[in-house]
Amino acid sequence: MGEITTIGLDLAKHVFQVHGVDAEGTTVVRKQLRRGQVLAFFSKLPRCMVGMEACATAHYWARELGALGHEVRLMPAQYVKAYVKRNKNDAADAEAICEAVVRPTMRFVPVKTAEQQAAVLLHRGRERLVRQRTMLANALRAHLAEFGVIAPQGLRNVGQLIAIMRPRFADTIRASSRFRLREQAGHMTASDLYAARQKISCQAGPSTHETMLN
Repeated sequence: MGEITTIGLDLAKHVFQVHGVDAEGTTVVRKQLRRGQVLAFFSKLPRCMVGMEACATAHYWARELGALGHEVRLMPAQYVKAYVKRNKNDAADAEAICEAVVRPTMRFVPVKTAEQQAAVLLHRGRERLVRQRTMLANALRAHLAEFGVIAPQGLRNVGQLIAIMRPRFADTIRASSRFRLREQAGHMTASDLYAARQKISCQAGPSTHETMLN
């Protein structure tokens, strides 16, 4: 049994699975690690190639293991699936990752830096806000249309819709409905402000976003 040269690491929230082989492909280690044991385990190993699926937390672990001197390669999960030899479980996944990572035709995912992940987070956060704002606007339009309050299509006209409905609350909408609609209009206004702020952050970068929060 030789020295470990390649490891397949199946990531998880709490219990990770390791499958390691030597230069000849003979299995050297197959074990589970608790989250707190992962870095200690790899810190004791000589430099080797570590394969992981490019899933949640993969970039974090790739940076951590890379800092220990290991060569870390991330692969799309769909490319690893073909190498699972038996019923899908953590041990089988780790073995499949270990085999897939040394394939000469395998395609790898570049490891993102913390700064790159922060930028992605900003953009995804803004996209989510825009979707939520559109949903709020559509719901507000539908509710107010039931009371005969309408405005031209488009997000830019939502402010006009809110302005139109306020003077007519007392005559056309019951008190319980007015409260909910006011609440929804408030969410809409807050969503507009936050989405605009996020847009500025996305254009300027994560460092500016941190400054705005302080």
